[in-house]
Amino acid sequence: MRTQIFVNLPVKSLDNSVAFFTELGFSFNPQFTDETATCMIVSDDIFVMLLIEEKFKTFTPKEICDARKYTEVLVCLSVESRAKVDELVRKAVAAGGETYNEPQDYGFMYGHGFQDPDGHIWELIYMEPAAASQG
Repeated sequence: MRTQIFVNLPVKSLDNSVAFFTELGFSFNPQFTDETATCMIVSDDIFVMLLIEEKFKTFTPKEICDARKYTEVLVCLSVESRAKVDELVRKAVAAGGETYNEPQDYGFMYGHGFQDPDGHIWELIYMEPAAASQG
């Protein structure tokens, strides 16, 4: 059995989050979607559960972090090109997100990122294939 990852993130408005991530090109699994949560498909093995805060609270005894003030996680996704990094950041900003830093160019690796409407940080990186295959 292959390992899959399900990142769980609290959101203030499920409708706003779905609209935001739809603008970035993500789709959602209706089997795991209701008025309190949705399953965003990132790839065949990566999923993000967007849960309204009330539902998220049922999974943890801890307080929910205000991601606009504090960083609780950095989600980093690899993409197929530098152009795709820039495209997704542009789409995120146009859909209501915002950038939190300038693009980072290390020659073999290029990255930039955005904050979604709830303040969660999403980093996007492209790594040259030759650099990625070195171990």
